[in-house]
Amino acid sequence: MIELLARVEALLRRSPAQHSNGRALDSFRFGEVSIDFKRAEVMKNSGPIELSAMEFKLLQFLIENRGLVHSRDHLLDAVWGYDATPSTRTVDVHIAWLRQKLEENPRHPHFIQTVHGMGYKFAD
Repeated sequence: MIELLARVEALLRRSPAQHSNGRALDSFRFGEVSIDFKRAEVMKNSGPIELSAMEFKLLQFLIENRGLVHSRDHLLDAVWGYDATPSTRTVDVHIAWLRQKLEENPRHPHFIQTVHGMGYKFAD
């Protein structure tokens, strides 16, 4: 029974966030970036941005759960779908790639923020 509950909780964590209208987010805009989640398209300054599948999933998760801080272990479980078996540097590297592609100044990110000692969050 405990294993069943753990599996259900893991599935719920991985499901798209529901919003006040009861639907998953279709699109989102921040700064010069616009995202169409249904088409998996990201645009910046009206030009397309190429994201890997994992970068896109990570960005979508952070946006759908914006304002909340997520530890590296939680991100590995929620986005990659496994516990912290691989190095948690995987998350750091993907965050750095997203910042390079999306932030105006990746060294001083405005949207994808580090909460020291805790993890990452999306702030708009």
